[in-house]
Amino acid sequence: MDFLQPATWTEALAMKAAHPDALPIAGGTDVMVEINFDRQRPPAFLDLTRIAELSGWGLDDGMLRVGAGVTYARLIGELGDRLPGLAMASRTVGSPQIRNRGTVGGNLGSASPAGDAHPPLLASRAIVELASTAGTRRLPAHEFFLGPKRNAMRKDELIRAFLVEPAQGPQQFSKVGTRNAMVIAVCSFALALEPERRRVGTGIGSAAPTPVTAPEAERFIEGVLGEHDMWQKPAPVAESALVRFGELVAAAARPIDDVRGTAAYRRHALAVMARRSFVWAWNEYRGAV
Repeated sequence: MDFLQPATWTEALAMKAAHPDALPIAGGTDVMVEINFDRQRPPAFLDLTRIAELSGWGLDDGMLRVGAGVTYARLIGELGDRLPGLAMASRTVGSPQIRNRGTVGGNLGSASPAGDAHPPLLASRAIVELASTAGTRRLPAHEFFLGPKRNAMRKDELIRAFLVEPAQGPQQFSKVGTRNAMVIAVCSFALALEPERRRVGTGIGSAAPTPVTAPEAERFIEGVLGEHDMWQKPAPVAESALVRFGELVAAAARPIDDVRGTAAYRRHALAVMARRSFVWAWNEYRGAV
């Protein structure tokens, strides 16, 4: 097995072009699990830890552009106020040691349906930036996930960054697991309110072959808020509307039975998390207006 260790981004892209089967590694929190369980034996590793460009973040035309090598711990500490939903999700990832090593770029690359970062990225309409020696392209997060642990990257591409607007309003993230900490999600749900656009964003994890959104649920609750001019005059949302919102979120999922939970439980949990997450976010919005 070869071990490739570029010092610059240009070198990394050239090495990936020359060795398209090389497996990128940064924090290693997903990759090494696969290796240790003998699920993968790549012909080469492409170590990205020396690429300083991947560990930075900044503004890009009004959006936050976060390098693929930024760790969960740094997201929490440095961007928690601007990306609260993603920070909430990051706090549920593994142990402090894992959060100090793991990256959202690695989470995206693994493309697991249970990836904790994925629902808040979907709810916030994030964009994934991919690069190769041929150039750079950007994909909406909802187009990036193709199937269980399958993404839209080409063989010669690397994840360079993700782009997302700073939170336009309250955000929430909820997760159900088989225990309280250091656990893979049985299912998860993210929500983002955007008052100026009169928009509600959603993201669902670990309840379909890929992370997904719940567009019918979004349109329904946006209609409820718009019909009663509640963005301008916030008031409690009727319980019947909250129940319907939860039902539509659950209906957007395509869960299976597995060792962590049944499909029926996942649908039930999503409906509950959707209602609660919306109420928490909406109450925060009402208190701020």
